[in-house]
Amino acid sequence: MTELRTARPIRVGLLWHSPNSGNLGVGALTVANLALARQVAAELGLEPQFTIVGMQDADARYVTEGEAGLFSVNGRSLLSPSGCWRVLGAQDCILDIGAGDSFADIYGPKRFGFLWLTKMIAYARGVPLALSPQTIGPFTKTPYVQLARMALERARAVVARDETSLKFLRKLAPRARGVLSVDVAFAMPYEDRSSERGAAGKLRVGVNVSGLLLGEAHSGRNRFGLEADYGELMRRFIGGLSGRSDIEIHLLTHANGKASGADDDGWAADELAREFPRAIRVPDFESPQAAKSYISSLDFLTAGRMHACIAAYSAGTPVVPVAYSRKFAGLFGMLDYAWMVPVTGMSTDRALAFLNEALERRAELAVAATQGMSRVDGLLEAYRRELRTLFAEAAP
Repeated sequence: MTELRTARPIRVGLLWHSPNSGNLGVGALTVANLALARQVAAELGLEPQFTIVGMQDADARYVTEGEAGLFSVNGRSLLSPSGCWRVLGAQDCILDIGAGDSFADIYGPKRFGFLWLTKMIAYARGVPLALSPQTIGPFTKTPYVQLARMALERARAVVARDETSLKFLRKLAPRARGVLSVDVAFAMPYEDRSSERGAAGKLRVGVNVSGLLLGEAHSGRNRFGLEADYGELMRRFIGGLSGRSDIEIHLLTHANGKASGADDDGWAADELAREFPRAIRVPDFESPQAAKSYISSLDFLTAGRMHACIAAYSAGTPVVPVAYSRKFAGLFGMLDYAWMVPVTGMSTDRALAFLNEALERRAELAVAATQGMSRVDGLLEAYRRELRTLFAEAAP
């Protein structure tokens, strides 16, 4: 008679993840990292017990309490002995995803301080911590550079989600154990709805207008330095689609909710839906999985949110990202995917022509993404190897 083995428990802290962020990109990182960590733990005969440690948003949870506990970080819990010190110290290991790109000095001293201090608490408690795939930096100012170097070089592994970040890491913190992988959201589970493409005899063209970028365009600030006029580009592209009887326009959001504020895509989608009555204003999604599932039903997508682009790319939907930071070029450039409107290098007229050309050549975009996904699979396996090593060493 074969003896059944009971899986050994392992307590895994998910630092700077979120179960309910209105920014579905942050949510996609959480859902996908949970799935990858569960998969690796099962391979090792382990039963993971997850605790998400991060900022508490006001939106409904899409990661249930049964999947992971939640500890909210604020000024009080960060400094209290019964707060982060206790919770982080109770973990067998910690995966810190830094909300994707928040461990940097561009978001100000408060956010940096929270992300830095939680790492240092984990180190002080003797808990092994690895940085899950994320953008590393930028760090350009003193004392951010020295503090970041200290935190990065003490991690068990620092997993970069693009080659640009890995090069930056090696220059900033040469003693850190840097590993190249890719954004975990490529592995996020979803319901494949590709059979709906063209079902009504029309092309389903999705447009994700970033409220962040449209707000910058309206204000005239353009703090991201986009060469193309983002507001004009989106309006001219949607206007052109509106004149075609063979197209359905789907205006969709990927950052919304009570905590999003000016970063909310909802107001931008509402404004453009009023301007272009032929467009379908897609209701805000309840979860990152719901967003990716819907995106898989589209024939084409252009998006200002990177994780909407990742959802499309990994679901086989031809996509043109509209970049606003180096994280776009770093990620999609690593995959040799040339179909992107860059931060600089295209005027508004050129960017509009590029979008229209991409729509007509969408079959080529799909082939390029399929080819790129073979590299994604290999890069994700590099991260799985790090998880296997970390879990095997940390399991009680």
